[in-house]
Amino acid sequence: MTERTLPPGPPSGQRGPRTVLLRGGAVYSPADPFATAMLVEGEHVAWVGSDGAAEAYADAADEIVELDGALVTPAFVDAHVHATATGLALTGLDLTGLPSLAAALEALAAFAADRSEPGGVLIGHGWDETGWPEGRPPTLAELDAAAGGAALYLSRTDVHSALATTALRALTAGLADRPGFSADGPLTRDAHHAVRRTALAHLTPEQRRRAQRATLARAAELGIGALHECAGPEISSEQDLAALLDLAADGEGPEVFGYWGELGGVETARRLGAVGAGGDLFVDGAIGSHTACLHSPYADADHTGASYLSAEQVADHVAACTEAGLQAGFHAIGDAAVGAVLAGVRAAGERVGADRVRALRHRVEHAEALDGASVAAFAELGLTASVQPAFDAAWGGPDGMYVQRLGAERAAALNPFAALLRAGVPLAFGSDAPVTPLDPWGTVRAAAFHRTLDHRISARAAFTAHTRGGWRAIGRDQDGVLVPGAIASYAVWAADELVVQAPDSRVAGWSTDPRSGTPGLPDLTPGRPLPVCLRTVVRGRTVHRAVAERAAAR
Repeated sequence: MTERTLPPGPPSGQRGPRTVLLRGGAVYSPADPFATAMLVEGEHVAWVGSDGAAEAYADAADEIVELDGALVTPAFVDAHVHATATGLALTGLDLTGLPSLAAALEALAAFAADRSEPGGVLIGHGWDETGWPEGRPPTLAELDAAAGGAALYLSRTDVHSALATTALRALTAGLADRPGFSADGPLTRDAHHAVRRTALAHLTPEQRRRAQRATLARAAELGIGALHECAGPEISSEQDLAALLDLAADGEGPEVFGYWGELGGVETARRLGAVGAGGDLFVDGAIGSHTACLHSPYADADHTGASYLSAEQVADHVAACTEAGLQAGFHAIGDAAVGAVLAGVRAAGERVGADRVRALRHRVEHAEALDGASVAAFAELGLTASVQPAFDAAWGGPDGMYVQRLGAERAAALNPFAALLRAGVPLAFGSDAPVTPLDPWGTVRAAAFHRTLDHRISARAAFTAHTRGGWRAIGRDQDGVLVPGAIASYAVWAADELVVQAPDSRVAGWSTDPRSGTPGLPDLTPGRPLPVCLRTVVRGRTVHRAVAERAAAR
C-alpha cells in the first residue's frame, strides 16, 4: 500500500475538512458490496464506490492512498477490556500459556530478579493450573521463594482468583477474616478483591500510564478503533478510569468508553464521564475459579459457586440507572447468576416501565450459561449480550476446562451465540483482556468456528458483532459501518482472497453466491494466517501505520 500527499491548496481557513481518497482495494461496505474506493472528509466517510467513479474526487483530495489490493473495513470495537491490567501483562509478567507449574515458577523468579526498582508490589497475570501436569497452583511457600520475598499479586487467567505472597498479604488489613481466604492457596471472593485493591494502590501514576499506553498502542496495531473499559471498585479504581479516559482524550489511539461497575454508582459513573453504571458489576465469579454461580454443583467441587448480588439488588440498580437515563450492566456467567439478572431486570421493568428499561439496552457481560428460556428473556427485556468468543476457543472442547468444571453436557451448552442471534439479541464481542488477549480476527474466527457446532455463526455475523455491535451497545447505531455519514474509524488489512464464509452446512449458504452481492471477508478457517493490519484510523486520524506501509510511503 502506498500513499501520496498532494500539493497544499489554499490556507486552511478557506477550505473544508481534510480529505483522503483510498482506492484500488476492497471496501467492506453495505452501501456498495463491490466498492473498491472510499473518500473520507474530516471525521466522516463521505463516499464509497468504484475506482472509476473515484477519479472525480482525486483532484480535490489532500491525500491519496493506493490500496494495492488491501481490504478496508470498519475498525473493530472491543466491548470488554481492562486496560491497565492488560498493559501490565503486555509489559510485565504474563504466565498465559506456560506448560507447567515449574515453568511458571521459573518465569516468576526471573521477573522478580530483573525488577528495576526495589520495593513496591509486583503484579503478574495468567496462570492456569488446569493445563499443568502438576494439576495445582503453587503453594504459598513456593510463591514466596520464587518472588524472593517481594510483595506479589498474581491473578489467575480469569482474574477471579489470585495468588498473593506473604508480603502482600501482610499489607492487606483483615485479609484472614474475609470470605474466600485461604492460608496457603489461591484467594477468591472478597479476599481476592482486597489483595487486588492493595496491589493496584501501590502502582505509581507513571506505571499506570505506561500500562494504559501499552494497551492502547496494542489495540491500534490490531485494527481496534474503540474500547469499552469495564472498571469498578473491585477491578481498578476511580483514579484508574479517570486517567485512562484522559489519556484516550489526547486522540493518539483508540477511543475509550468507560463503564463503572458499582452497585448504586450512578452518580460516580456520571462524575467520571462513564457511559454506564455497569460492566463488571459482579453477580458471580468465573467457572475456572469455581466462583460462577450455578443451579447445580460443579462436576469437580461440592458447591455451586459464589453469589454476589441478589435479584432484588439487580432490580434496584437497574431501576436507578433507568430513572437516571444511564445504561446498567452486570457480570453474570453461571446459570443461577444469569437467572438473578433476568429476574431483577424484569422486576425493574415492572417498577419503572418495561419500555423504559428496554430502551436503555442494559448489558450482561459474558452471559455464558444460557438455556432457551434465558435467551428468550434476553430478547424480551432488550438486553445486550456482551460476550467473549475466545473463552470457548480457550476452554471449550471435549478436553477443555469447561468439561472439567461442569461435565460434558453443561459445557456443550455454554456460549450459545447462534441461539442469541436467532432470537434477535444484540451481540457485542470483546476479549475481557487480559483474560484473553486483544485479538479481533481471532475472536471472529472463534465465533464462526465455535467448538460446539450448534453455536456457530457466520463470519459475517461475527464480524458485525465485533464492529457495529460494539457501537450499538452504547446506543450509536449509525457507526461501525463504512457508509456516507458514519464516523471514519476504519482499518486497512493485508489479507488473502476474500470469501463469504459459512463454517458449516447448517448456516444458510445463499449469501455465498457472488450474485447475492454480499461483501467478502478474509478466510478465517483455523490454521490459516489472520489478516495483518496496515493502518488504523480513528475519526479520520491515523493512529497506527505498519512498518511496511511507512517504508512504502517514503
